[in-house]
Amino acid sequence: MAEVEIAGAKIKGGKLLLVLPVLGTLAGGLWAGFEFYKDYMDMKEVIANIDVNAIKAENKVLETKLDDAITYTRDIKGDLKTEIMRTEAIVESIERRVKTIQDSTREMIDKENDRNDKIRERIQNRMDSMDDSLTKKMKDLNNDVNDRIKKALNNPLSNMRK
Repeated sequence: MAEVEIAGAKIKGGKLLLVLPVLGTLAGGLWAGFEFYKDYMDMKEVIANIDVNAIKAENKVLETKLDDAITYTRDIKGDLKTEIMRTEAIVESIERRVKTIQDSTREMIDKENDRNDKIRERIQNRMDSMDDSLTKKMKDLNNDVNDRIKKALNNPLSNMRK
């Protein structure tokens, strides 16, 4: 078997297999530590190069823009509220006018219906009167014609007897 001597200690075959993973783990840990240290130093350099005043100025500009947007939004809200109230007032006015016109129109229709009913009644009365008058005149005419026929038949000079 193979034998390795490290710092005065002799390590034989099977034990050598146990030492290799430990050495690999130690090497991996050292490499990870170096990478972590390298990232830390890179971040330290980036943080050192950050201009805090520029960020504050940028934030100030953003705050100003945000305040302007809030003010503008409030103005729009106020204008919309005023416009809605004005529109509601106009709609209410129109509704009142429409109701007045409807009431007036209904009243005019009712008056016209009453007037038409009266005219219809007067026409019906006239027609009934004319019908009665014509019936009477026709009876009178019929009686007159019958009387004349009887006279003509009773006349001794007429040869119309049977």
